[in-house]
This record gives sequence, structure tokens and C-alpha cells, in this order.
Amino acid sequence: MQLTFTHHGYQILRDPHLNKGNAFTSDERIDFGLRGLLPNVVETIDTQIQRVEEQVDQFDKPINKYIYLTQLQDNNQTLFFRTVMKDPAKYFPIVYTPTVGEACEKFGHILRRPRGLYISIADRGQIRDLIRNWPEADVRFAVVSDGERILGLGDLGVCGMGIPIGKLTLYTACAGIHPNQTLPIMLDVGTNNEVFLKDPLYLGLKTPRVRGKEYDDFLEEFVYAMTEAFPKVCIQWEDFAGPNAVSILAKYRDRICTFNDDIQGTAGVAVAGLLAACKYNGRPMTEQRFLFFGAGSAATGISGLLTIMLQEHGLSYEEAKKHCWLFNSGGLVVASRKNLDDYKMVYAHEHPEITDFVEAIETLKPTAIIGASTIGGAFTKEVIEAVARINERPIIFPLSNPNSHSECTAEDAFTLTNGRVLFASGSPFNPVTVGGSTYFPSQGNNVYIFPAVGLAILATEPEHVSDQMFLWAARALASQVTEEMVTRGIIYPPISEIRAVATEIAIDVATRIFDGGLATVDRPADIAKFVKSKMYYPEY
Repeated sequence: MQLTFTHHGYQILRDPHLNKGNAFTSDERIDFGLRGLLPNVVETIDTQIQRVEEQVDQFDKPINKYIYLTQLQDNNQTLFFRTVMKDPAKYFPIVYTPTVGEACEKFGHILRRPRGLYISIADRGQIRDLIRNWPEADVRFAVVSDGERILGLGDLGVCGMGIPIGKLTLYTACAGIHPNQTLPIMLDVGTNNEVFLKDPLYLGLKTPRVRGKEYDDFLEEFVYAMTEAFPKVCIQWEDFAGPNAVSILAKYRDRICTFNDDIQGTAGVAVAGLLAACKYNGRPMTEQRFLFFGAGSAATGISGLLTIMLQEHGLSYEEAKKHCWLFNSGGLVVASRKNLDDYKMVYAHEHPEITDFVEAIETLKPTAIIGASTIGGAFTKEVIEAVARINERPIIFPLSNPNSHSECTAEDAFTLTNGRVLFASGSPFNPVTVGGSTYFPSQGNNVYIFPAVGLAILATEPEHVSDQMFLWAARALASQVTEEMVTRGIIYPPISEIRAVATEIAIDVATRIFDGGLATVDRPADIAKFVKSKMYYPEY
């Protein structure tokens, strides 16, 4: 934000958009009434980052690092983003997964300064006025949650606000979306979390969750008010319970610019990893078979994108679907199962019932098992050994977050397969050494996909967001993985290069949006230059 003479003294130092701390020049200190309010030295942003890193490193617990960085963001936005972008591999696990899970669980106890909008179902009839209290007029991305299914932790109510905040931090750090164009939103419809209902420091409505028509009408009023206040906004739905996630996306995807990251973003990053892994497991894509442990919106979302991709490889829709199998608490999802949700029935194939996952592996002979269950340790020794027996290069993706809910550890996967596994997890794991070789487990984090797709949306302003855009992003991401990376256990590009990776994906997706006539802005002569011109870089 540009300083003007209407800003003065303490007002500047208390505004995170304006504050530069000791980096204010001597002239600026005179012009804006800052003399005497700061130590005499004029620092560079690099010196300030050095101080930040020294202070962060003094904390042993990740949650304390998270609290410190949150306070930095509330104090000096530019310095916060510059610090995070300097070392993404170090800071992403702090500002997002896995630490954000603990931050959400403790949100009511660690909150210093509210961020974003909290819209309660008690605000029905007034949501339009409430949204207009937001100080920024050009919001392009709103990450919205009702807190019912936060990571693998379940119903955290308004304490789930850490997720929208964290996701939008990644929009900026990875893809250069200006932070002033982002808005985290928590929809408070109550909670069924008994611990929170009894906690005097819980910040939300202490009532059971609202369901049915009242919930639907609340969302309808919210969507109408948002699109009226911010005509170019893209709404990203985040961490809704499975049935709501599916139904909300289905209801609004053809009406407004919107997507669900748990469904489409997760699908994009998983398919990218599978594309990279399948390239090196010795079988063409049409011979791959995918078995999911978990049958919620993430598993069906990945299956849906795989189905689209397999159709592009020449299979019919019915043939493509049969390459994706689901397994949940009731066993293998088959056509004879009763009381299945409609979105699960799509992948309920004709087959005898199987209630044991190892038996399902031995019967179906999948080339890949993908965890989307939030059940920690579900990929047991027997499971890993079973999939390794039938595949020279078994693909094992325990994608659930945080680490405590991961279906297996990287150490188990690499050790039990003697390093043969093609592995990706939802949360980060440390390197693993097996038989004298060291492998660097990949993290199949949505951060590779949604910020890049967001940048393409920002540049092209499409009216709607399609599944195809996420497949384009997946292919662009997979194309950046080399054979040398795979030999070291890496099937996603290094997080340290995430800004460059996201930029290339965004350019590719934006080009395809223009090619398909889906953009609402004029096609530029140089799309790459045009996309890059939309990116924010934190500097004074």
C-alpha cells in the first residue's frame, strides 16, 4: 500500500499494510511523523528477516512458531510474506500443515487479533451489510469454511478459521495473489464438538449445528451478498463435511466462479503425483488401477479427475470409472451396498463384497493405493507388503492430514518395500535411508495446485471454474518432475521452488482458458508476461 500524507505516526506503525518498522527511511520518518517512534537505525528488509529468523528459531514447539509468525503478519504484512517466501520448505509446515491443525484445535486460546470475516447464522437478513464492513473493495479470492471437517480433526467450529487464513497465505506466498485481494471467512452455524461447547474460550455459537433448509438458505444469502459486494470474487469452499461439500459445489459451480479445494484441488495434486509415478512404474495409464482407502469427497473427487483423464486416453466413461475403486468402513464400495450417498454410487461397481482391505488388494490387484480416510496407520505392514507383492514399483499415497492421521509413515512405506515405493503423503516426512540409499518423501500438498489455478483465474477472469482446469494444472505440474527426481523418491518439484512452479502452471492453465474462449478479458499478445504482471511481490 502506498503511503500518503493522510497517514501519520502511530497510525502507520499499527497498520500491517503500511508498517515497515525500522526500514522507514529518514525522509519518511520526517514526512509521516515517525521521528522518535523508532530506533535511529534504518534497516533493510534483509536485516529484518535475519531478526525474524533468529526469533523464530528460539521456539522449540511449532505452535509457538505459528503464534509468533501470526503476530508478525498482524504487525508487518510485507515482512511476513517476504520471510515465508524466502524459505517455503521451512515456513509452510508452520503457517499451514501440519502445524495449522494444532492451531485450529487451540484457536480460542491463542487468538491475538481477529482476521477475516465471521458470519453467523444469527446474522441472517443482515449478511449484505456485514460483508460491506470489510475494508477492501477488490476481493478476488475468499476461502470459506463452516469448520465441520477440519483436516482429519473433525468438527472444530469457528476454530477452523485457521484453515482459510492459512490457505490465503499460500495464495500470496506461492502465486503472488495480493493479500489485499484475499478474504478468509468462517460461517458459524454452530458445532457438535462437546469439548468446545463447554469451553468458556470457544469463540463461536454454542449451539448444535444447523442443518437442512435453514442452512441452505443461510448459504444462499451469503453467496448472493458476496457476489454482489465483490463481482469478480472466486469463492473457494474449504473443509466442509463430505455431503455438504459435494452438494454445495454442485449447486453453485455453474452459477458463480467457485471451486472446492478438498475435492478439486486435492484431485489435481493427487492426479499430478499419479501421473508422475505412473510414468515410472512401467505401465501405461490405461493399465493402472487405483484403490482408495476412504470414500468421501476427496476420494471421489480424485476418482472423478482420473476418470476424465482416462477418457482422454481413449477409454469410454464406463471403462474409465472401473479403474477407480473405493473402500471405507463398510468394506469395498460395490453396487450391492445399501444406503450409499449418490456421489459414492458412481464408483460402486459390480463385485462381491469384501470387508478386509488386504483381501481387496489381493483381489483387485491395484497399482496404487491412496489414503483419504483420516485414519492414522490404516496402511499396516500387511497392507504395504500386499501391494508391494503385486507391483515392482508400488504407488502408495497416504494423503490424510495432519501427520497423526496419515495412513502410514514414509519410513514404513520405503522400508517395507525396500525403497521400491513411489510415495507421496499429505503432510511432510523426513528423509528415509534404506539399504544405503536416502529417499526424500514427496508431500502431495494442494499448495502445488490451488494457488496456481487461482493466479490463472485472476488473470483470465472466467465466469466458472471447471474440473478440466485442475486436470490442466495436474499435467503442468507432473511435467516438471524428472526421472532423476523419481530415483530419489521425489514425485513433486521441491517446495523451495514453489513460486516458479506455480507461475509455470498458471501460465499453462491461463493459456488453455484463453484457447477455450473461457476468459472474459482480452487475450494478451504475451500470456506469460501478462500472468506475471498480476503477481504481487512483498517489498517496501
